[in-house]
Amino acid sequence: MSEDGGISRRGLLGVGAAALVSMGLAGCALDDSPIADGDRPDGKDPKGDKPKPKPIGDGSTEDSGPQPNQPPKPRPLEPGERPPQFVIFSWDGAGEVGNGLFPRFRKVAENHGAAMTFFLSGLYLLPESKKDLYRPPNNPVGASDIGYLKDENIRLTLENLREAWLEGHEVGTHFNGHFCGGSGSVANWTSEQWRSEIDQAVDFVAKWRTNTGFTDLKPLPFDYRKELVGARTPCLLGQENLLPTAAELKWRYDSSSSGGLQVWPAKKQGVWDLPLQSIPFPGRSFEVLSMDYNILANQSEGANTKGPASEYPAWRKQATGAYVAGFQRAYETNRAPLFIGNHFEQWNGGIYMDAVEEAIKHIGDAKHKDVRMVSFRQFVDWLDVQRPETLDKLRGLGVGQEPAGGWKSYLGAGGTETDPGAEPGKGTGGASERPGDGEDGGA
Repeated sequence: MSEDGGISRRGLLGVGAAALVSMGLAGCALDDSPIADGDRPDGKDPKGDKPKPKPIGDGSTEDSGPQPNQPPKPRPLEPGERPPQFVIFSWDGAGEVGNGLFPRFRKVAENHGAAMTFFLSGLYLLPESKKDLYRPPNNPVGASDIGYLKDENIRLTLENLREAWLEGHEVGTHFNGHFCGGSGSVANWTSEQWRSEIDQAVDFVAKWRTNTGFTDLKPLPFDYRKELVGARTPCLLGQENLLPTAAELKWRYDSSSSGGLQVWPAKKQGVWDLPLQSIPFPGRSFEVLSMDYNILANQSEGANTKGPASEYPAWRKQATGAYVAGFQRAYETNRAPLFIGNHFEQWNGGIYMDAVEEAIKHIGDAKHKDVRMVSFRQFVDWLDVQRPETLDKLRGLGVGQEPAGGWKSYLGAGGTETDPGAEPGKGTGGASERPGDGEDGGA
């Protein structure tokens, strides 16, 4: 594969934010003398109770505290509860190349109460003039199969990454040079070489200010070494040797394998394995991998990214239909999470971007109860608090298989045990909350 390059969660959190602002103003009103930024002896921001961000290293990043706009703490499903329908939209590369797609989908996410995962290519924060800083395994110094961004696009990428994290999205990694073929392919890298690639990817994020010389941009509001808990490899290759390193780094998941099915996931080498999945492909007798490029490759001869414009309307409809069919199949049967991968690309006139937006609108429709459009990190937060026997039962359902006797029976008291420490009705399992019918679970 080749790559280039109801009440919503945000509505609820908006109320909390307003309340915090009100508290902050009240606090200031009690103070007779104004205090300039940085002058408070307790290190708190004078505009509120939040601790002041602490610069890290050269100031490219900072520790600004817990990430805002996160869903409530997840809790275990209760016996007989139907699991939420999780949908994770993710983006490979996650650079803003000037086509406006990064801010477009941040806005789409905001409009539909979604959180997403942005897999950042570290080289997108490194100017080409500094490419000799990159030493890719089994490849020449400075080599990159996706090239380097122009300075103005590095700036746009930094601005969008900052806002995306503050909005509640996850920043993962897509590593750096994106090598898919030949002896230098990521498919051939050792675990030690993956560690080198990861360290460099983190370094490019942590030192963008030094490497770019930009002094007028705000720092990224997170410690990337702590923020980084998952990845997707270039071309979906090399997972076998990556996983030992991922486990050593205490990463929580990996989304690098291909050919997954719409079933509940398991761990591989101690790391949650969250593969892209085969989903129905309208009008075809076979299924397609749940990624925009793979849909394109099955539509446009030779995987041409500029196919005949006359085909665009039909291809757009087919791509949208694939995502919708994958969602409906899981939603109406085993409730397996749906993982969808994308790129900020205008392939075939941008039809795949339109298809993603239409799919999000369909999935976010109020008629779909207890749907959670979340990041991978938020999803594994939910997985990690579930009882092992509950997950075993969920993994027992095949693609498109409904639970025998319905959810109340399948996950009933006979299949799980009530946790005496759990508080019924406390917390939710995801980002977008809609009222259920009494059987929907995790909310």
